[in-house]
Amino acid sequence: MVETSARLLKLLSLLQTPRDWSGPELAERLGVTTRTVRNDVDRLRSLGYPVHATPGVAGGYKLGAGAKLPPLLLDDDEAVAIALSLSTQDSETADRALRKLEQVLPSRLRHRVAALQEFTVGTATELDPEVTVQIVNACRARERLRFDYVKFDGARDRREVEPYRLVHTRGRWYLVAWDVARQDWRTFRADRMQPRIPTGPRFTPRELPDLEAHLAQGLATAAWRFRATVTVHAPAHEVAARVPAALVEAVDETTCRMTAGSDTPQMLAVYLGMLDSDFEVDGPPELVQHLGKTADRFRGAINTADHG
Repeated sequence: MVETSARLLKLLSLLQTPRDWSGPELAERLGVTTRTVRNDVDRLRSLGYPVHATPGVAGGYKLGAGAKLPPLLLDDDEAVAIALSLSTQDSETADRALRKLEQVLPSRLRHRVAALQEFTVGTATELDPEVTVQIVNACRARERLRFDYVKFDGARDRREVEPYRLVHTRGRWYLVAWDVARQDWRTFRADRMQPRIPTGPRFTPRELPDLEAHLAQGLATAAWRFRATVTVHAPAHEVAARVPAALVEAVDETTCRMTAGSDTPQMLAVYLGMLDSDFEVDGPPELVQHLGKTADRFRGAINTADHG
């Protein structure tokens, strides 16, 4: 429901510009299908918004001229969730919609949205806004967060953490938190989390680790289904520049150890292909098997090539 309301606000923001919008144009801007656009237009009309449609190649959608637009009816939690969702999206349309929403938000809700934004780092679009608000609310309130978590192998787990920051990097949202059971800092993929209500007791804040270093280590070693440790015969700084998604540690001036993670062995092989250096792979077995198959394909391609 919150996601639909946020999309309706973005659609209204587009329709208020002085031009006609075709269905495919709106679908591309909103990241939905043309059928969803038609359904959203019908929703706006049912709320009293005069959305006119002109058929034909040169036609499209636009708001009726001079009409007084009725408000969207949102409760407090919906308004905060939508505002937070819009603030984490990197687009001009979302920014315009957010500015318009902030103009009509009561003061208490504007302060609440601003407080929540302090605990998010980065911009993205894929995370459920309701999940976003539940996680960030727990960060703001300094309350333990309990959630069901889908691990990299598909198994489900129940976790309890002290949440600190919701960070977007490398195309995903991650929660940086202190794991109560493991007594250590952990990184969780937010799209695999399902928060449980109510939250736990309040906690005394700990000193945050360096977020960039913590995430680099967590993403290279803990957040993926497959993890590979590779000895690379090249200086550490060169390898880090070629594969920024990996954790690289120097062994000596000409050798380093690289740890990389991915949901597939194929992507790990892509990382290795970027090295442009000799290397030895310690595992996992799935990667070793995939590299063997890939090597056979390459050898076959070379043997069948016409060298003139």
